[in-house]
Amino acid sequence: MNLGKLERALTANEVFDLIKGDLVEVERKLSAESVASVDTVTAIGQYLQSAGGKRLRPALLILSARLVSSELAGEISAGCPAGAIHLGAVVELIHAATLVHDDVIDAAQTRRGRPSSNVKWGNHTCVLAGDWLYMQAFQIALRERNFQTLDLLIGLTQVMVEGELLQLEHIGRIDVSEPDCMELVDRKTARLFSVCARLGVLAAGGDAALQERLGEYAWNLGMAFQLVDDVLDFTAREQTLGKPVGGDLREGKVTLPLVYALERATAAEHRLVRTILEERSYRTVPFGRILDLLEKYRAIERVRDRAQSFTDKARMVLSEFPDSPYQRALVAVTGLVTERDH
Repeated sequence: MNLGKLERALTANEVFDLIKGDLVEVERKLSAESVASVDTVTAIGQYLQSAGGKRLRPALLILSARLVSSELAGEISAGCPAGAIHLGAVVELIHAATLVHDDVIDAAQTRRGRPSSNVKWGNHTCVLAGDWLYMQAFQIALRERNFQTLDLLIGLTQVMVEGELLQLEHIGRIDVSEPDCMELVDRKTARLFSVCARLGVLAAGGDAALQERLGEYAWNLGMAFQLVDDVLDFTAREQTLGKPVGGDLREGKVTLPLVYALERATAAEHRLVRTILEERSYRTVPFGRILDLLEKYRAIERVRDRAQSFTDKARMVLSEFPDSPYQRALVAVTGLVTERDH
């Protein structure tokens, strides 16, 4: 297996320059499809879109589609299938819907450095707006007239909702295990990444084997992405993260870094964490005490190592594909995920 070509990965700017025109088309599609007959829903959709974001999920879908298109056509200049643009908007709408619902459930105050939608419009309105975004995503997907597309999206949505329900069951509990955490990472993030890649293959006319291979790549990428996210919740700067650091624990969520620390923590240290879970604040126990706990037991390092192992698996899958700008771009995405600071 030739791994040498993986060292010629593109930079972040080169990755997005490669598909800049495609992402512009996705943005246009999002703008057009976020208009509802109720002005409030339109306003929420536009507010979410104007917040920006990396558009990593549509980018993953489009890169997968272009990789397969170029491979099947035997030329790098093969265009992006129109269906990939439409499905790029679909996965971004689904992602937006999950963010709206998550902010309601978590009683979030900020998102990407500004007031979250539930703060501006209220919980009741945002739950319904999130529902509308889900249905609009399926409306666009339905126009593709492809049952396999719908099957992937329906299965994904069910898994993600089940993941949210499982997370609610874990809220406030200190006895969360590593398998509990990994199941949530799978359901809430990795499955969506995997479906993005599979949809890209499908839009490009790739077969089941290609779907499986790129789906496996993207699943490992998604696992790494969420584990890094869990680390950044403790280590990033607030202005970089776009929301308060330590938010997960404040909301009653015990994520993998804390699970690793608690495995070796003393009874007194367990009581510190339990106090925060009960109070849902750092009033009695300062956030710095938790950072000290994570450092003492090398918990952050362990989670980063775990994320890297998923990244390595994703890169191994890509090593099976011929060298091309799109293959190298997908390799570069693995680095962007593990090395990011927000």
